[in-house]
Amino acid sequence: MSSSSNRRLKRVDAATLASRLQLREQRKELIYSFLALSMKVGLLALFSVSLVKLCFAYHQRLDRHGEISTILNDESQRLETFQMRFDRLFTIGGTRRFMDDQDQWIEQDRLRILWK
Repeated sequence: MSSSSNRRLKRVDAATLASRLQLREQRKELIYSFLALSMKVGLLALFSVSLVKLCFAYHQRLDRHGEISTILNDESQRLETFQMRFDRLFTIGGTRRFMDDQDQWIEQDRLRILWK
């Protein structure tokens, strides 16, 4: 009897040992799956934050571009005005127009001196 009970214990022990090994393997797989999932969630969060920051930076860049474009248009118009005024100086009657333009720079209570 002792030999048959030993065989049963060995069989039970072998089955128990196999089930324990299987449980360990399942736990390892579960831990590895959890680690992989954690890494994926972390990367997804990192990519999401980076994307949001990129969107804000792009929006700011567009705003700055709009401001600079507006300033450039204003300055271009001023340049065209000054170029036209400069070109008018070299046409017939340009000296007279220049003198008329200079009247606004001389205060009324000042004596005007014209050099010829």
